[in-house]
Amino acid sequence: MTSSLTRSASFTLTDARYVGAKIAADLRILRAVYGKPSDLTMIDNYVEEVALLLNKGYLGTVDYGFRDTNAGVWKLRLRYRATIGGNLVDTNPGGVPRSRNVTGLPFYSYLSYSNVFTSLPRAEQSAFKQTLPITRNGAEETPLALGGSTPGRTYGRHGTGVSRDVFTALDI
Repeated sequence: MTSSLTRSASFTLTDARYVGAKIAADLRILRAVYGKPSDLTMIDNYVEEVALLLNKGYLGTVDYGFRDTNAGVWKLRLRYRATIGGNLVDTNPGGVPRSRNVTGLPFYSYLSYSNVFTSLPRAEQSAFKQTLPITRNGAEETPLALGGSTPGRTYGRHGTGVSRDVFTALDI
């Protein structure tokens, strides 16, 4: 999946890291409530990955949460979509569901790149990926279980950032 965005020239890596810090707060809430992601270094790596991608306009979406590997579906997912302008307001992190039963479900993350990234020559894509703190292997996007999504949080600076929605399955 790809998307396209044109960010403001005033949006810097520092701004992207600010947005990433809001995502880190959400991931730390997941960790506090559900015990995963258990490695704080991994949270830092996820945040730096988002910041580097967002700064260049290369982020499409990034998902974090819990999926049922037997059924091959998300049970609880936080999705962050790169967003420019419009109704982008910098809100406080939080609002993560706290009473879902994800016992035994592995923590998972999925990322899609923007059209800006996918239009780069393969050599440039590869070189940029080498700078990221996380190595991602190609994977198909995981479908959602039966449930619903709640939009509402946006994290941004200088007209660029992410909008977040939270998906929860009906059966958890």
